[in-house]
Amino acid sequence: MSLKTISPEEVTYYALNNEINIPVNDQIPLNKDKEALQAFLTENVAPNTMKFSSLQERLKYLVDHHYYESGFLEKYQPAFLEKLDQFLTAQHFQFKSFMAAYKYYAQYALKTDDGTQYLEDYKDRVFANALFFADGNEQLAVDLADEMIHQRYQPATPSFLNAGRQRRGELVSCFLLQITDDMNSIGRAINSALELSRIGGGVGLTLSNLREAGAPIKGIDGAASGVLPVMKLLEDSFSYSNQLGQRQGAGVVYLNVFHPDIISFLGAKKENADEKYRVKTLSLGVIVPDKYYELIKDNADMYLFSPYSVERAYGKPFSYVDITKEYDNMVANPDIKKYKIKARDLENEISKLQQESGYPYIINIDTANNASPIDGKIIMSNLCSEIMQVQVPSKLNNKQEYEVLGTDVSCNLGSTNIPNLMHSRDFGHSVEAMVRALTYVTDHSNIDVVPSVQHGNHLAHSIGLGAMGLHTYFAKNHMYYGSPESLDFTNIYFLLLNYYTLKASNKIAKERGETFHNFENSKYADGSYFDKYIQQSWAPKYDKVRDLFKDVHIPTQADWEALKESVMKDGLYHQNRMAVAPNGSISYINDTSASLQPIVNRIEDRQEKKIGTIYYPAPGLSNDTMPYYQSAYDIDMRKVIDVYAAAQQHVDQGMAMTLFMRSTIPAGLYPWKDGRTDKMTTRDLNILRNYAHHKGLKSIYYIRTYTDDQEEIGSNACESCSI
Repeated sequence: MSLKTISPEEVTYYALNNEINIPVNDQIPLNKDKEALQAFLTENVAPNTMKFSSLQERLKYLVDHHYYESGFLEKYQPAFLEKLDQFLTAQHFQFKSFMAAYKYYAQYALKTDDGTQYLEDYKDRVFANALFFADGNEQLAVDLADEMIHQRYQPATPSFLNAGRQRRGELVSCFLLQITDDMNSIGRAINSALELSRIGGGVGLTLSNLREAGAPIKGIDGAASGVLPVMKLLEDSFSYSNQLGQRQGAGVVYLNVFHPDIISFLGAKKENADEKYRVKTLSLGVIVPDKYYELIKDNADMYLFSPYSVERAYGKPFSYVDITKEYDNMVANPDIKKYKIKARDLENEISKLQQESGYPYIINIDTANNASPIDGKIIMSNLCSEIMQVQVPSKLNNKQEYEVLGTDVSCNLGSTNIPNLMHSRDFGHSVEAMVRALTYVTDHSNIDVVPSVQHGNHLAHSIGLGAMGLHTYFAKNHMYYGSPESLDFTNIYFLLLNYYTLKASNKIAKERGETFHNFENSKYADGSYFDKYIQQSWAPKYDKVRDLFKDVHIPTQADWEALKESVMKDGLYHQNRMAVAPNGSISYINDTSASLQPIVNRIEDRQEKKIGTIYYPAPGLSNDTMPYYQSAYDIDMRKVIDVYAAAQQHVDQGMAMTLFMRSTIPAGLYPWKDGRTDKMTTRDLNILRNYAHHKGLKSIYYIRTYTDDQEEIGSNACESCSI
C-alpha cells in the first residue's frame, strides 16, 4: 500500500488519535496518542520508506535522481559523512506525538517524484541541513546536527525544507517592499509582488507614500485615485502568482494612520465594502506614530496629511517624516493639505474591524525607531509583523530602472526551542551555531528579481533568531503564564539570546574583517547600546528562576562591558539579529507550544485536508502540568502583553504577538468590565492596544476572537513567514 493509496479506513492511527477526545473515567486518554504515533510509524512510514544498504548508496541515489544537490556533499570527505550519520543515528531521535510525526512526513520529508515513497526520515533531513548550512566546516556541521536532532534549533520552514534539495525553492520566503509616490514605483512594486509570490514569498508593502484620493496629478486634468485601486491590483497579483495553484499568494499592505485614505483603507476589508475595492485575501496593517496615542488620550481632533504635499514640503517621502516630531509644524504649514477627523473615531474604526476580521496589524513605529540602534528609519513591517529593519527609498526612471538603488528587506529566520535549549550543555555555544547557520542563509540569499531586496540583504546581513515553546516551558516548570516568575524567566532568557547573538556576530565580524553597512553610525559603534546592561544588574529576581538558570552563565555587568569594547573595536556582522515570528506546523514537529503565545486548547483539534480532525494534546500535558496550561482565551491579555514586553526589551526587531478575545468575556477577567456589558466591545480593544503601546511593544499581530457559536475570527492561515 503506497502513500497515494492509503485511506483513513485502511489504517488504525486516525481512529486511535480520535480516541483522545473520548474521556475514560473522566481522564484524557493520552496513551492513545502514543498508540497512534506507533501505528503511524508501523503502518505508514515503515512500509513506504525507500530502503538503502548504506549511506553512500542513499546519497548516490538522491544525487543521481536529482533529489539532492551534489555540491554541498562534495565539501566533505566520505568518512566524515559516515561519522555524522552515525552520530545522528546514535541520538535515537523519536517523535513525541502523532501530530509531530504526521506533520513531518506530510510536509517536510522528501518523497519520490510520484509521491509514493519517503526518501528521508527526520534524522536524514537534519543531516542535510547540518551539512548544507555548515558549508564545509566539519565542526560546525557536527554542532548544527547536535542542535537540530535535539530540537534546540529549528530553521524556518523554507530553510529546513529546502536545504540540500536540487529542485528547491528559496531559503527565505518573506519580504518587505516600499512604494514611492510615482507610477513607475507602483508598476515596479506590482512586478516585484508577482515575482516574489512566484518563488513562494509572503510580501509586505507600504502604501503610506502614495498620494490620497483626490490629490492633484501634475500635468493631468484630473485627480489621483488613492491607495484602494493599488490594493486591489496587488491582491489580484498575489492571486494570479500562486505557484501553479499550489498555494495562495500572500501579502500585507500598510498605511500610516495619518494618511487621508485611512478610513477607506480600513473599510476595504469590511464585509459590506464596495466589491470594486473590497479586499478578501490581502492583509492590512496600520503604521501608528506616538502622536496618535497622544491625540486619543486628549480626545482631540486629528489631522491627516497629504503625502503629496508633505513630500514637497520636506523633500522626502511621507514614510520618512517623523510625524510625532513634526505634527504641529505640519498642522501650521499652509502648504500642506490636511483633513480633520476625531482621533477616537478612527480608534473605534480600527477596533470594529479587528472585531470583524482580526485586522489590522498594529505597528508602533516610533517605539520601533526609538529602540533601534541602527542609523536610519524603520517605516513598516512584514506579513507577520515581527521584521523591523531600516530601509532607504529607491528612485526609478521612466524605464523603471534604478537611478538610486534603495534597500528593501528579506526575512531570514530561525527559532530556539526554549524547553530544549534550556538543557543545552553550553547555551552560548548553541546560540553561536544557530547564528552561523542563519548567516549562511543571508550570505547565500540572492533575490535578484527584486534588486532593492538583494541590495538590502547584501548590505545588512540581517538575521532573525527567535523562540518557541514558552508556554510549554512555563507549564513543565509550574509557572502560570504571566506570573511574576514567568516574566522574570522571559526577561533572562531573551537577555541571554541578545548577549550570545551579539557575541557570535562580533566573532564573525572579527573573523571576516567585515561589518554590516553603516555600522560606524550605529549605537553599537559608539557603545551607547550597552548602557542599560552595564549600568544595572540583570540577575534573576526569584529563587525559582535563579534555579532554572543555575547551569547557564548569565552575563555580568563586567561581561557586558567586555562585549561593548569588543563590538566597538571589531564591529558586528549582522545589522539585525533577533525577531520572534509566529510558528506554523513546525512547532508541532518540535512538540512544543507555538512562539511565545499561550496555547488555545489543552487538546487542539486541527482540520487536515482529506483526513478530517486530528487531535493534538498540549506538549507534556499531564495531571501535573494541566493547571498551568490555561487557554489563551481565558487569560487576561495584559498578561500576554507583559510577557512579550519582558522579551521585547532585549529583541532588536519585533515579535508577532496575537491577542485572544472571547465575544462574551468571562466575569472578573478585566476590571473595567465590572458593571458593564460582558460582551467584547471596541473599548476593550482600545484599552489593550494602548496598554501594549505603554508597555513598549512594537507591534500587534492578529486579534483572534472566539465567538459564542464556537468559531474563530482572525485565525492565522498564512505560513509564508512562519517559522
